[in-house]
Amino acid sequence: MGQKQATLSVKAMLDAFLEAACKILWNLSANNFNKPKHSNFLPELLDVPPSLSFSVFPAHFSFLSSFSRVNACVDVIVSGVKLLQALGLDPGDGKDHAVLNSRKDLKEAFIYFMQKGAAAERFFSDAETFDHIARAASEYPWAQLYVGGNAALIGQKLATNPNLKILLCGPVGPKLHELLDDNVIVPPESMQETDEFHLILEYQAGEEWGQLRAPNANRFIFSHDLSNGAMNMLEVFVSSLDEFQPDLVVLSGLHMMEGQSREVREKRLLEAVTSISDIPTDIPIHLELASMTDQDLMSKIMNQVFPLVNSVGLNEQELLFLTQSASGPHASLGSWNGVPDVGIVSDILFWILKKHGRTMDKASDLTRIHFHTLAYHILVTVDGYWGNQIAAVAAGARVAGTQACATETIDTDRVFLKAPLEFVTSHTEAPSKISLNPGDPVAHWHREGISFHFTPVLVCKDPIRTVGLGDAISAEGLLYSELYPQ
Repeated sequence: MGQKQATLSVKAMLDAFLEAACKILWNLSANNFNKPKHSNFLPELLDVPPSLSFSVFPAHFSFLSSFSRVNACVDVIVSGVKLLQALGLDPGDGKDHAVLNSRKDLKEAFIYFMQKGAAAERFFSDAETFDHIARAASEYPWAQLYVGGNAALIGQKLATNPNLKILLCGPVGPKLHELLDDNVIVPPESMQETDEFHLILEYQAGEEWGQLRAPNANRFIFSHDLSNGAMNMLEVFVSSLDEFQPDLVVLSGLHMMEGQSREVREKRLLEAVTSISDIPTDIPIHLELASMTDQDLMSKIMNQVFPLVNSVGLNEQELLFLTQSASGPHASLGSWNGVPDVGIVSDILFWILKKHGRTMDKASDLTRIHFHTLAYHILVTVDGYWGNQIAAVAAGARVAGTQACATETIDTDRVFLKAPLEFVTSHTEAPSKISLNPGDPVAHWHREGISFHFTPVLVCKDPIRTVGLGDAISAEGLLYSELYPQ
């Protein structure tokens, strides 16, 4: 059964949904819903949030009071089309490349993903050519420099809370150090003389280049990043745990190992697994995934790293690549066609937790997945381990709208709904059919001991910035999540 997409023919319903969602999910005026509270670590921080669908949240919030993490860089954000034009490149046919070896590869890969409106990240193998492109990008007046790297972005987002201290273990050069929030602590061993730069080629919804037209706003990321790829700061990170004593560990950057040789990659992954295993079991671990092309590496991460972490964050491209790498459900699907089908997404998320998560006969620590795509988010948890899921998924969806539009609150004139208003929850089992209710915009269903919480996103019509949205979503969702003591 297909999804019923939100179109102009249901404008009245959309208007009602927009208004209700703003009032219920994203109303920042009542009881400080925009700020979390934790009864164990931050007992006097803030008030209890307002109700969603007229029910009261539990008064327990995020298990966070401090953080640790592993990868970092400087993002150079430019218009992708303008940069490629400045490099003397003309539009043409798109083609995906697992590794970029030339300007031609860069152009083809950018076109391939721009025509899909999909985010992607690739390694650029030629250091000299990459340096030339990076210099060209940084010298143009429209270039913007920001904190980059999934871990650093999550840390930077959470550092805006004055009650939290962040330990950032990653290659931090002078420019990145200048950009970091004062609440982010960098160990001396993480400082280096030069920065690692990642180039972020953004495009807007409807932007054209030759015959190409982007269906929605997104970005293409590439780098020649050897420090993060070699996981050089992993040992610094682990050695800092005893002194810093974090309440949560956030890991990311495993995808950067694709730029290493297979031998180096396998060696460092095993060392990473050993280091993660040494983290005390009472410290929760969240792993943030990113775009990958090597199915063997993805499969090894699933089998060796997933059982060691409590939580995983990922988007639709990473989810599909994950199931393709392990021959999971719907692995024959080559790519998403428009908004990802909720039933297909639900089947894959269910399979991950059943195969790699904690069950009666598995000792895995994985009990939570936060899935985010442009149109909607789903928070999936194994029963008995997590609480406050409604607040967590709503907070993640809210920050997606506010950060993309660079506003403090949701402005209904600047957002729209792209989520299905009606969908089925599975294509592999007898499904439930769910119709979203504007008065109760967080939908919930249950499947064999696993809970699903779904919410639509109020999508920014003209986003100011797309990079880092997934990291902000994961950060906000973690901040509102409650991990039950076992």
